[in-house]
Amino acid sequence: MGEPVNIVVMSGGQGPEREVSLRSGVAVTRVLRGLGHRVTELDPIDDTWTLPVGTQMVFLALHGVYGEDGQVQRQLQLLGMPYTGSGPKASELAFDKARTKEVLREAGLPTPDWTVIDAKDAPWPTGWEAPLVLKPVEQGSSVGLQFVDSRDQWTEALMDAWVGGGPLLCEPRVEGREITVGILNGEALPIVEVRPRRGAYDYHNKYTVGATEYFCPADFSAEETRKLQRISLAAFRAVGARDFGRVDLMVDPQSGPALLEVNTLPGLTETSLLPKAAAAAGLDFAGLCQRMLELARRRAAALAA
Repeated sequence: MGEPVNIVVMSGGQGPEREVSLRSGVAVTRVLRGLGHRVTELDPIDDTWTLPVGTQMVFLALHGVYGEDGQVQRQLQLLGMPYTGSGPKASELAFDKARTKEVLREAGLPTPDWTVIDAKDAPWPTGWEAPLVLKPVEQGSSVGLQFVDSRDQWTEALMDAWVGGGPLLCEPRVEGREITVGILNGEALPIVEVRPRRGAYDYHNKYTVGATEYFCPADFSAEETRKLQRISLAAFRAVGARDFGRVDLMVDPQSGPALLEVNTLPGLTETSLLPKAAAAAGLDFAGLCQRMLELARRRAAALAA
């Protein structure tokens, strides 16, 4: 494992994903202490936080606004403090779903068409047909996610989606298999398929134990698996992400894979997908957290050399 490290685990924060982030923080803190590291927990409820004297590394267990959007990464870089995960530029880009899709499209990667809805009372988008999906451009964890199956649902869905924050991304609903591909140290992990027992993979089904079935490795042929992993790794690289992350896709049996988004700070709770993928690759949760830490330490050492 190497020498014990003085680590600050940052979790909680200011956004709608605060409770999920706190759960990730608890899980990470427990396992890092079990590995022998000296861990202090820090909840950056506002931007006046300070790091304890002697901090050697920050482990980011933040999600969403002020965490996954590059803000805290910029502050840590100004402090010269090593931290886990992607840098500020990639974090900011990946957090913006519309900009991410532009980058994916420019890279020749498959992603559904989209339009941005910038008003709560916007009319049905011209030329579009149901079913549609609405979600905030800058939120995570399915906050504000709405499915629109007919035009008469539009107004209510628009208001419900806006609760998560505007503007909104609107795209056609892709039917098929919902999967996610974890990325760790430049390699794609085994594919996880998610199947909610009822409804869609929304906030409730994502964070309620027992509400969703998970299959890992997902039941794809070897050739299909390689293709999906290759596309996911390409998407991860296209936004400039590093070390670890998660790429979400839908796989339509006729049209094939469709990239939805890139997550630079995926959840680390008991229902989270990246730990499931790592476990299928033979790396338990403690090993995963240690690997994340080592990647950040290695990068800091290279910069100091």
